[in-house]
Amino acid sequence: MLWFRIKHAVSRRLWVIPLLGIIAGVGLSVVTVSIDRQLDTPLLSERLVGSPSDAGTILATIATAVVTLTSMVLTITLVAVQLAMGQFSPRIVRALLDDRGNQVAVAVFGGTFVFAIFSLRAVGTGGETTPGVTVLTAFVLVAASATALLLFVHHATQQLRIGGLIDLVGDELHSQLQRRYPQAGKRPVDGSVVASTAAGNLIHVDHDGLVELARRAGCALELVPMMGDFVTHGSPLFRIQGDGSRLDAHAIRSRVALDSERTHQDDPAYGFRKLVDVAVRTLGPGSSDPTTAAQVVNRLHDSLRQIADRPFPSGAHRDRDGIVRLRVRTLSWDGYVRLAFDEIRLAGADYPQVARRLRAALEDLKTVAPEDRQAPLDRQLRLLTAGVRRALNDEDDIRAALVADAQGIGSGADVVDGRSPFEPPQPAPAQPDRLARDRNVTAG
Repeated sequence: MLWFRIKHAVSRRLWVIPLLGIIAGVGLSVVTVSIDRQLDTPLLSERLVGSPSDAGTILATIATAVVTLTSMVLTITLVAVQLAMGQFSPRIVRALLDDRGNQVAVAVFGGTFVFAIFSLRAVGTGGETTPGVTVLTAFVLVAASATALLLFVHHATQQLRIGGLIDLVGDELHSQLQRRYPQAGKRPVDGSVVASTAAGNLIHVDHDGLVELARRAGCALELVPMMGDFVTHGSPLFRIQGDGSRLDAHAIRSRVALDSERTHQDDPAYGFRKLVDVAVRTLGPGSSDPTTAAQVVNRLHDSLRQIADRPFPSGAHRDRDGIVRLRVRTLSWDGYVRLAFDEIRLAGADYPQVARRLRAALEDLKTVAPEDRQAPLDRQLRLLTAGVRRALNDEDDIRAALVADAQGIGSGADVVDGRSPFEPPQPAPAQPDRLARDRNVTAG
């Protein structure tokens, strides 16, 4: 129990690893300075390490630069932690502070700083020779600090993504469960299934490679998750149709790629997802920005119009003989329409600007979509009308909110001059002469 308390207390102290780095820097300085003082002749040429005066300048510059860099890194880290607390959860902070990568980077900076400071005593003492080993070690530590800075920035930016934070806690939880609840025995193996040995979002599939593997084995494969789905440990990755005894499960798994977050490379639905997230966030209770939501609908409208009349892949991949060897699930036209409009329609029914922009997009898509793709658009128009009627009470407001308007409010038929630009302007109605009217009044 005592050992656990000591280990727990040390693991919760952020200064332990940086302190070890500082102590290592002091010890390294003592060793290199001692080596330089024991040498009668310089171990390294002055062309490489400079003169004694150069050595002093180099070490002083290194110390000044590294201490400034360390203070900036610590400041930025604290600000990032505060932002993560407000944006995600205050309970996520412990996972960020316990991360060893950040502490190691600070330890390298601290070790480089104290090495440069303590090594200045080697300059000008013990003769006029340049402390070559000390200066060369300082160069190595500077290179290590620069590398640590790049890795720290990369690690911090990756870690502060919502996916990075979720994976940080999720991986730790997975390890704890593995230790606390060890697997008693091997699970029964289903020969018709290739299970995943890792967890993550499906981001890439080597269709040609899988087709070739299935052709050689004389069977067919069905990819269970869709592109972008999160695959859990041990869940079915492929289903084998036919005799899969000659299939290599490892080779099958190597033809798919999993990552902590979805990507745009093979997943166009992810672009729709991100745009919808922006629109829904601007229409939430804490942020009312319908203009931004209308701008998002612009891009969704443009993307759907691009594919409205194009053929969609069936998901069946054939070998050179025309035999289907791989089947994958793909998003349909109905799926894209629902992905683009469902959430925005529900969140934006209270905003006439958003409702009008949605109606304009849907009515325009109906002009280019084939007959068999009209039903999803009609459904959206019907649900949009019902949602606006639930959200607004006044009949005039309802009628105004259901006018198609490409700007939201600004180009609808109810707010612009409906006269044709080629129609000559109408003369203004004649006004009676004021003097003649006054004379008639006086005569009467």
